[in-house]
Amino acid sequence: MKKKWYVSMLALVLAISLALVGCGKSSEETGTKDSGGSAGGSGDKETTLIFGRGGDAVSLDPATATDGESFKVTQNIFDTLISFGEQSTDLEPGLATEWNASEDGLTYTLKLREGVKFHDGTDFNAEAVVANFKRWQSGDKEQYYYYNSQFGDIITEVKAEDPTTVVFTLSRPLAPFFKNLAMSPFAISSPAAFEQHGDKYNENPVGTGPFKFKEWKRNDRITIEKNAEYWMEGEPKLEQVIFTVIPENSARLNALQTGEVDLIDGVNFSDVPSIDGNDSLQTFFRPSLNIAYLGLTSTRGPLKDKLVRQALNHAVDKQALLDAFYAGEGTPAKNPMPEVVEGYNAAIEDYPFDLEKAKALLAEAGYADGFEMELWAMPVARPYMPDGQKVAEALQANFEKIGVKAKIVTYEWATYLDKARAGEADSFLLGWTGDNGDADNFLYVLLDKDSIGSNNYSYYSNDEVHNLLIEAQSTVDQAKRNELYARAQEIIKDDAPWIPLVHSTPALAGKANLKGFKPHPTGSDKLTGVEFE
Repeated sequence: MKKKWYVSMLALVLAISLALVGCGKSSEETGTKDSGGSAGGSGDKETTLIFGRGGDAVSLDPATATDGESFKVTQNIFDTLISFGEQSTDLEPGLATEWNASEDGLTYTLKLREGVKFHDGTDFNAEAVVANFKRWQSGDKEQYYYYNSQFGDIITEVKAEDPTTVVFTLSRPLAPFFKNLAMSPFAISSPAAFEQHGDKYNENPVGTGPFKFKEWKRNDRITIEKNAEYWMEGEPKLEQVIFTVIPENSARLNALQTGEVDLIDGVNFSDVPSIDGNDSLQTFFRPSLNIAYLGLTSTRGPLKDKLVRQALNHAVDKQALLDAFYAGEGTPAKNPMPEVVEGYNAAIEDYPFDLEKAKALLAEAGYADGFEMELWAMPVARPYMPDGQKVAEALQANFEKIGVKAKIVTYEWATYLDKARAGEADSFLLGWTGDNGDADNFLYVLLDKDSIGSNNYSYYSNDEVHNLLIEAQSTVDQAKRNELYARAQEIIKDDAPWIPLVHSTPALAGKANLKGFKPHPTGSDKLTGVEFE
């Protein structure tokens, strides 16, 4: 009864909150029409975009963020040195207009865009780039997760040759170096701002991007406003963007249908037909570059045994998960990265759904009667995981059939990530949307021993895999890199630190009069070209 009362009260509070969101907003906040025109002062045209999303950001300092909700915002406050294509991971100019590498792969030179200012009025130049890299290099490795996982100690010097030229010297070649620079975590911050704000910089972000940070009301909304001095002519088109938190997918869709928000992510795949049938709405599909997985922490209890991890792999019906929770929009996963990433090993055969084989492996490992473990369910909807609780319940039912009793546990999102990163989970649902389209960004970042304590939540460590991944990083020949990654995937499959579940094709929805929105495969969307008709 107590649980039912709590759920009912939660639903009531959510309903009241949504009503207040709609009723309490002035036209200045929402960009809707009133007798005096719109919020942006451009006649009757809406100029504020309200983006409904499932969870709040964790940090607005891109260098310390690891979650998609944070990058969704920082992508629009900051710029990176090199940019990705509109809907690809092809490299294009950003704050740098040219870049090249030496023949030995140890020196990388970038020419920078002139005349760019940070939002605080200070100059963007080569010295600012040097200051950012010094900050990441000298900081706590556990704080700058991405820098540690993508560069480690490889960069030995960052030098400003002149105001528009920066030169990187490496201790060994790094094949994905330029692609790494285009990733959201390596956006360039104002040195004056991060020095001024110190530990509070994550709440006071200052970049060169199309929008300036305005305010953050925790677990409610983040507001950013147009940077009128943006270096890209004619952009952004919007005056303001409000990222608002609506945890439940169905409530988020309802807010879109009633006009409280303009754009949402985390659309239930089963809702796509009804959205397509509504003339006032439209759907968007994000190009797939993701993996949903159940991590099996290899340092805990029975999960230390490879046979146990293999048994759990055999116990999962991935196609049933895909049909039940993704409406078939995606593919069952067998490797830790999607097929579109070069180096994917298509020859690997997945663990078949075979409960008898799973029981036999458990018996061989000494767990014929099964065992108990925790199964952590994600508390927020993500593009690769539309409903963590329901997916956890399905996995729980599968494991019950082989005698494994899985207790479902969850936490608030930031706490969930922190505790899982610390190795406190037995098994945990999580996923990854690729940052740069390179195999290194999946295999090394998520499963190398160097990444334990950052993005390797399963604490998987294999020296042979490590050597293969380091060699692949240091090899310029892509064909050779592909061979190394193929071998690494074979070993990882046998060691079974994960149960790869699904590669999804995430769905989003928006108002029919919204144009210029191009979902990016990395999940970090630039909103510069978005406007209302």
